[in-house]
Amino acid sequence: MKFYQDPKFWTAVVDTVVSLALYFVGKYGPAGLLDDMKFAIVALQPIFALVIAGVFQSQQASIARGVLPKFMK
Repeated sequence: MKFYQDPKFWTAVVDTVVSLALYFVGKYGPAGLLDDMKFAIVALQPIFALVIAGVFQSQQASIARGVLPKFMK
């Protein structure tokens, strides 16, 4: 199985990169920016989690029908 072709993997990678970028921009940017960055991280995390859950559910439905996702072939 090629995990790097799995959409869940890339969604998690993008989530991590965005969260780290927002954290460090907030930490080393102007003083008032930190609270805004914390809010942005908290607002974006559920979206990424729902995308990963949706892709997982779609893949599980495909597997149940007997069709393997591309990354599992």
